[in-house]
Amino acid sequence: MKTVDFYYDLPKELIAQTPLEPRDSSKMMVLSKKDGSINHKHFYNIIDELNEGDCLILNDSRVLPARIFGVKEETGASVEFLMLRQIKNNTWETLAKPGKKAKIGTKFIFGDSIMVGTVTDITEEGNRIVDFESEENIYSALDKIGQMPLPPYITEKLTDKERYQTVYSNELGSAAAPTAGLHFTKELLQKIKEKGVNIGYVTLHVGLGTFRPVKVDEITEHKMHSEHYEIPENTAKLINDTKKQGGRVIAVGTTSCRTLESVAEKYGEIKPCHGFTDIFIYPGFKFKVLDGLVTNFHLPESTLIMLVSAFTGYENTMNAYKVAVNEKYRFFSFGDSMMII
Repeated sequence: MKTVDFYYDLPKELIAQTPLEPRDSSKMMVLSKKDGSINHKHFYNIIDELNEGDCLILNDSRVLPARIFGVKEETGASVEFLMLRQIKNNTWETLAKPGKKAKIGTKFIFGDSIMVGTVTDITEEGNRIVDFESEENIYSALDKIGQMPLPPYITEKLTDKERYQTVYSNELGSAAAPTAGLHFTKELLQKIKEKGVNIGYVTLHVGLGTFRPVKVDEITEHKMHSEHYEIPENTAKLINDTKKQGGRVIAVGTTSCRTLESVAEKYGEIKPCHGFTDIFIYPGFKFKVLDGLVTNFHLPESTLIMLVSAFTGYENTMNAYKVAVNEKYRFFSFGDSMMII
């Protein structure tokens, strides 16, 4: 298939700039994987779509306030860094802008000397490897000086950092939020549990690829980024028990989906494990674990809309997006939700 096959026309005003309050008040399209039929609900109605014995799998990765602004020690020139992934200890791969000012050996001062960074290498992609120093824990320093790395299509300033975190976020390490989970409140999760729906957690740290467009004509030529994942023992057991007992495994977000399907493809089963995945899911992919998917509305021609098409069917997916535009759903990270069952 061609990348252009996944294009749709999106009016700019439908790109959500701010999150709704409360979290679960967003609209939710319920899309039937079987026949493509559509129902329009609100996210708090998700409880009506879940059955006792189902399990929801959530990604508990927590976003680093990884957008930091430094000045060159020698000249005072400003450079913005986005911390992408930890290589070891205080050494990080970063995206620097403008990169030409971040040459090897250059030292930068952050937040009145709360943190200092020195560029030690440049990757093939042009990212900068930076050694950071701080008198305090680097994560504590980031809490003080860092900003949330919001996607470029969000131009409004985020006043509350926690609105770009899920209420169950726990494991620090993402460069972007697993946004399908932003709709949940603690109260809604409790109601879901009380209905007899089990909840399990995986971790997948969202990396640079979230911001990387597909630049090839044939989708099979696209190379996915690699991201770190972990499935704990209790989650693996929950998924396997759910399957044995006839319940449905419903992934919240494409990150949870990719984690589960990566492990099933690698090992032939779901088991406790950790590692890196660069799985690319597009139409023709055979799902081994998922029975349902909760997700947001994704960018045209993105790997995420390709994943949704693989799960739901191409025609069903593109029609659902057309309906979403006509019904003025809110799109992307702070936008509305889709539940596919």
